Amino acid sequence: MILIGTSDNPRAVQGAADYFKRQGVNAVLKSMDGWHVEVWVPESEEHSAIPLWNEFVDNPHDEKYLTASWHTGNTETQFLYKGGSLNLAKRFNELHYFLKTIFVIALVIFSCLYIVEGKAVYALLQFDPRSPLTWLSPALMHFSALHLIFNLAWWLHLGNKIIKRVGAKQLILIFLISSLVSNWAQYLFVDQRFGGLSGVVYALLGYAWVYSAQHNHQEALIEKPVVGFMLIWMIFGFTDVFFISMANWAHLFGLLTGMLLALLSKLKRA
Repeated sequence: MILIGTSDNPRAVQGAADYFKRQGVNAVLKSMDGWHVEVWVPESEEHSAIPLWNEFVDNPHDEKYLTASWHTGNTETQFLYKGGSLNLAKRFNELHYFLKTIFVIALVIFSCLYIVEGKAVYALLQFDPRSPLTWLSPALMHFSALHLIFNLAWWLHLGNKIIKRVGAKQLILIFLISSLVSNWAQYLFVDQRFGGLSGVVYALLGYAWVYSAQHNHQEALIEKPVVGFMLIWMIFGFTDVFFISMANWAHLFGLLTGMLLALLSKLKRA
């Protein structure tokens, strides 16, 4: 058996497997957690399976997949459906420790900025070219609840997808390098008055974007419309049309760093 693709949509991929079987391809679904599903087929059926999988990736919600499930009498699956109970606490607990660590640290720092003397905390974590520890710390410091929620939501969402696809070591590498690059870029182009995980988030975006293009036989880590929205948001940031202070250079260099890391990973595997 060989792996032809993965999906984080158990409901849709179940229908695809049923459709494949009606086309003469015996697809087998495997999952360790009930959410992230691997699709395996016999080696002898690989040439027939790859076009079918690409067709599914292009349009996973095509009615023919649900129809195939009805025809086979298989409308249930052993996997969990995303439309079911959220179980947020359980799902958070199952995340990799690095994702949870960054999440908790960012929350604690945000709380300290408002509970204790905010200026003291800010002075301690503010970027300082003479202090290597502060080359990373601004990424964990947020100045508004909306900024914090937006960044942490993307951190957990994209970070978890990347860990499942390429492993935690790659995510840690992306975090460290993109934090350094984006923080230094913002400091050099503007000044040291900035903070937030946005540079890292854009690095995850860039990595997921390039990785998905490189592995188009697998389900995309991030959809193209989302990439388009985030790029437009970044461009608008440079125009100051929103009349809010944004670390635009951190966003740009974070994005470029993530894209470069994805390209280098591809070259390394080759």
